[in-house]
This record gives sequence, C-alpha cells and structure tokens, in this order.
Amino acid sequence: MFYDMDWQITVGGYQLALLDNCEIHKSVDLLADTCTITTPGFAHNEVIMVDKVRVEEKIKRGDKVIIMLGYDGQLVKEFEGYLLNITTDDGSLSLNCEDDLFLMRKAVGDKQFKNTQVKTIAEYLVQQVGTNIQVVCSLTVDYDKFVIRQATAYDVLKKIQEELKANVYLRNGVLHVHPPYTEEHGRVRYSFQQNIEQSSLKYKQAIDKRIEIVVEGVGMDGRKKEVTSGTTGGDKITLKGSGLSMAAMKALADAEFKRNVFDGYEGDITTWLIPYVEKGYSAEIKDEDFTYKDGWYFVKSVTTTFDSSGAARKVQLGIKTG
Repeated sequence: MFYDMDWQITVGGYQLALLDNCEIHKSVDLLADTCTITTPGFAHNEVIMVDKVRVEEKIKRGDKVIIMLGYDGQLVKEFEGYLLNITTDDGSLSLNCEDDLFLMRKAVGDKQFKNTQVKTIAEYLVQQVGTNIQVVCSLTVDYDKFVIRQATAYDVLKKIQEELKANVYLRNGVLHVHPPYTEEHGRVRYSFQQNIEQSSLKYKQAIDKRIEIVVEGVGMDGRKKEVTSGTTGGDKITLKGSGLSMAAMKALADAEFKRNVFDGYEGDITTWLIPYVEKGYSAEIKDEDFTYKDGWYFVKSVTTTFDSSGAARKVQLGIKTG
C-alpha cells in the first residue's frame, strides 16, 4: 500500500510553500522538544519572497510554529512551539524551533532556598516569569539547599531535569514536573512482522548487567557526600545531586539503577508516521518468532523526519513496563 505524503507548516501568520526537510526531536532526557525546518532559500534562481519581502525578514524569534504531517490529506499535529532562531547555509534557510518551554526563557531574580521541594521552586519560577501558567508537580524531592543566580527560568528547569531525571514539560498552560517513567501519554503497538522497518534492538537479561550508580553531592556543611546503588565492580554511572538531601540522593540512585537493569530490549526501531507515537507513550514490541521477548516499554525519545525520501520515526525504548 502506498501513501501520498502531506504537510502544512505555519510560522507566525504565514504558511510555508516550500520544504526541503523537517526533523522533530522529543526526548525525556532533554528539557524541551525541538524542531528544525529547512526550506530552500532560492527557487528558480530567485530569492524566495513573502509579500515581496525576504522570508527571514517576515518572520522572527518568538513567532508561533505549528507543524502538521500525514498521508493522503490526513494531517496530525506533530509539533507546536515557537521560532527560536533562523540560520542560513548553502542557499537554504533553517528555522530552529522549541516547544512551549520557550516561554520560560526569561530572567528570574536571584534566590536561595533552604529545606525546600521542587514544587516550591517551580512555583517561584512561574511567578517570576509573570504568566498565567499553573504548576502540577508530583515530584517530591527535598533540597537541603537550592541556589538561583543570574539564570532564566529555563536554566533552572533544565538543572532540575538533568539532576533529577525529572519529566518536565509545559503544555496547555500547565508546567508539569513529575518523576521519570511514571506517566503514560498513550499506547502504541509494533510488530517485527508488520510495522517495524528497521531495528537496532538487542535483548539483554538483567543478570548479565553489572552496573553501579553513584550520586555525588555537597552537604550544607560543604562536605562531599555520595550514595550508591547496584553492583560494585561493574560499569559506573555517576550523577550529580548538589543540594539534595541524602534520602533524595538514594532515591535518585535506585531509580537510575532500575532504568538500566531489566530483562528486555535495548535500542531503537524505525517506523513510519503511522501509528502516531511520542515520548512518554508505552510501546508494545511483538515478534512472532520469539514470543518470549514480547513486552511493553516506555518510549524514551522519538525523532520524526519528513523529506523527499519519505517520512520516518526513530523510536528509542526505555525501561520495560510490562
């Protein structure tokens, strides 16, 4: 069966008429979803214009971006965010975009928190940014000390996301901060015999994985402290937990160990636009030849590409969920 590829991309008040390629990247390991739209800078040896003005003079940083992709006129919203910047290279234009967390790229006042939780910090950031954004936070992590100095709200959220492996996202006017791998935004099913085009998956057993997780931090007294989880003598993964309480450091180490040690697949698969999937989905992987390997996995990241050669998604699997 063959499908005709369709797309519709608007930037600001304009709809793009030409497209070289589009790449959308969504990952729980990164703070914001991003997208790069590449368009030709020239057509028929003439500079592409909009209302007799160069494209890059008609759109600007902060313009709203909506990307719809699909087949046979059936379009799905794949990305919504804002234009971060425009770059030019070899006669083409690249529009670099970021999701709604772009709104948090505003400076906030310096502040030092003591014996506080993540929700309190997030609420301070929203108040400083001065928007009507609400905060929904289920991540109950204690900081003995947390310092904000010469930073944007985006910078602070990135620090929290990187240190705690938190699931941080801004959607429909709500800033979410949750423990990793605890939400399910949808479900999708894949089969090696039906809708997996390529695969780098390898099936591994937990018993064969020797991993030690080390979380390092600094206490209120300025002394270094650390906690560990896992098996000594194996591969070591070191995380930074500056300002975290000992209990929070231990929880972080245990959670990271769980994410790395399980019986199941590791790697990624390449599929088409159908079925739809994004980070935070649960994906079932089935193989009619090796049914004992069947299982459900948390989708860690999705990279969607759309160009003249076709449309594809690279889906990276995370922890096994069932």
